[in-house]
Amino acid sequence: MIATIQPSAINGNIQAPASKSAMQRACALALLNNGETIIKNPGNSNDDLAAINIVKQLGAAVYEDHGDLIIKSNGLVRSKGPIDCGESGLSLRMFAAIAALDVSTVLLNGSGSLLKRPMHFIDEIFTLLNVNTKSNNGFLPISITGPLVPANISIDGSSSSQYLTGLLFAFANAAKELVSINVMDLKSKPYIDLSMQMLTLFGYNVSHDLYTDFYIRPIDKKEKNISYYTEADWSSASFILVAGAIAGTIHVSGLDIHSVQADRMILQVLERCNADIKIDKGTISVSNKNKLDAFEFDATDCPDLFPPLVVLAACCNGTSIIKGVSRLASKESNRAETLVEVFSKMGVELFFRNDEMIITGTDEIKPAIVSSHHDHRIAMACAIAGLKATGIIIIHDAEAVNKSYPAFYEHLKELGASVSLS
Repeated sequence: MIATIQPSAINGNIQAPASKSAMQRACALALLNNGETIIKNPGNSNDDLAAINIVKQLGAAVYEDHGDLIIKSNGLVRSKGPIDCGESGLSLRMFAAIAALDVSTVLLNGSGSLLKRPMHFIDEIFTLLNVNTKSNNGFLPISITGPLVPANISIDGSSSSQYLTGLLFAFANAAKELVSINVMDLKSKPYIDLSMQMLTLFGYNVSHDLYTDFYIRPIDKKEKNISYYTEADWSSASFILVAGAIAGTIHVSGLDIHSVQADRMILQVLERCNADIKIDKGTISVSNKNKLDAFEFDATDCPDLFPPLVVLAACCNGTSIIKGVSRLASKESNRAETLVEVFSKMGVELFFRNDEMIITGTDEIKPAIVSSHHDHRIAMACAIAGLKATGIIIIHDAEAVNKSYPAFYEHLKELGASVSLS
């Protein structure tokens, strides 16, 4: 699909979509729950659909009822064939540990960029937990034969916190005595906060000591019914909030300013660069009434903010610095290189310096033809930049947004942006 974005001023109201980070975790915990889980405000992104499909393949019954998603499970994992994780890195890393609870051999596969993401962690750590693995030289597909037996282990948390989430979920379900996971150099701690918050909601007893030692205690797995409301997604909303700061006035409802989601830090950056922000009764309003100032921000724990922050920095006066470039290598694309490529085509000056990205603001975002590189956040960043361009921005492979925010282009249209799809 090709998206054509015309320079536009925007104005209006948007309900933020459901968080795919929370939705996928809810699906995983519902599978492990012995009872019925009602997920209200379920997400419908490609990653959400991948998680729902995996839950079905691992033995749970799933159906919809008046807009809610109902998952019924006996708390046991039983594989019904190969598991397709789509392009969802979270689903692959999380459900790998959960699938390993089964005594049979489970084959995990995926598509697109997920096939290029290394799986060495699974090969190296799962063998310590009574699990046999066989990967494609450290890449998908990977077969796993359990059952996983929780044990005291140490892991490296520098590449992704998603592996730790999977282990915490699996350990919490299977622990028969106190076990611990020692984690070195944990990144993206707010995502672990989300996992811990949801583990508590689903009745598990998991704690940590300064994100270094995690303690999992056994629980009485009695049958219980749980209702969970999927909170709105700060990651997706960050693009709309930036759009308001550079191109008009928007009002986004549904976001929880007290959320543990890492990407709520977008508010801090918008305040830092002098955007006009108002928060009233659950609605966040952002307008471009003020001149935007360059900013410095450490995105190490929230790397998904890089794409909208690059757009924001391009529209600020002066030079902005975003730290955490090393976290961008294993995304849907090599996101750091992709950001430099596509925004250089738009006339934005940006480059790397060690672990920092340096972006010089400009008054003239140039017309350009770019590719999303099949990366949903790159597609959205290019579209937002197009609102302030001096001419048309054409985005190839624009359908990549379906991975996280299927309604993205429709929401831009509702706000008054000139968007055409072909």
